[in-house]
Amino acid sequence: MEDTKEIVKKTLRDSVFTDLFKIPKYLLELYEVLHPEDTEVTENDLKDITINNIFVDNLYNDLGFRVGDKYIILAECQSTWTVNIIVRALFYMATTYQKYIDEKNLDVYSSTKIKLPEPELYVLYIGDRKKRPKEIKFSEEFFDGKDISVEVKVKMLYGDKEDDILGQYVTFSKVYNEQRKKYGRTREAITETIRICKDRNVLKEYLESKEVEVVTMMMTLYDEEQIMKNHDAALTRKITEQVTERVTEQGIASLVKLCKRMNGSIEDAVETVISEYGFTEEKARDIISRYW
Repeated sequence: MEDTKEIVKKTLRDSVFTDLFKIPKYLLELYEVLHPEDTEVTENDLKDITINNIFVDNLYNDLGFRVGDKYIILAECQSTWTVNIIVRALFYMATTYQKYIDEKNLDVYSSTKIKLPEPELYVLYIGDRKKRPKEIKFSEEFFDGKDISVEVKVKMLYGDKEDDILGQYVTFSKVYNEQRKKYGRTREAITETIRICKDRNVLKEYLESKEVEVVTMMMTLYDEEQIMKNHDAALTRKITEQVTERVTEQGIASLVKLCKRMNGSIEDAVETVISEYGFTEEKARDIISRYW
């Protein structure tokens, strides 16, 4: 990394999005945007059920919460348009229902119908796009509108009302994009974004109370692209090792067959494998035993 210049993580808006709605007050504000007719719900009625995972390859989503036993609401934030979010939403919902069923000790094999919260899937889209559909459907996007066995509907949100919590978040994202064009992915772009948003009363209370945390979330010494390159390199090494091991085992399997055909003993095979592949006697015997 050139010098010690700090670079903003490309997924910063997802990080701030997730952190913002971990706070009960703002989560309630989000629910009130989605269900303005429901005026009796309190912060205590909302339970965070976001799928969290520390491993890159495993399943995790931006935000999930349950409203009593009435609704399960899953929400994602996207800056790049892709209908593949529908497939991911299907995975998130299946995993979330499984956790709910386990938590409530429900028996899906019982003859009695179990009760489930109603699912709602949302995407907050913060990118630029002329076409702004109200929802996207699994059947339409992937199966030409056919009547398929499993339907998934994702409602699209655009934060059009600037004064509500979603509108403020979209404004925050736009301000950052403007500052990034000026200063690049640097700390200055972040601090200017925070200053401007506080001046405009955009997420002001949140930014004032968590300014240090927000800056920390938005900064990293490693570019996400470099992280992914490192991840891809590690994955390539792993695949190479697996292929090499498979080829080696195939060679040993052939050697065992040849040894048997020539009436050789298992000791002959072990000695040959140690000589050819440099294995320990224990490893050589372990592999040979699979094919002898």
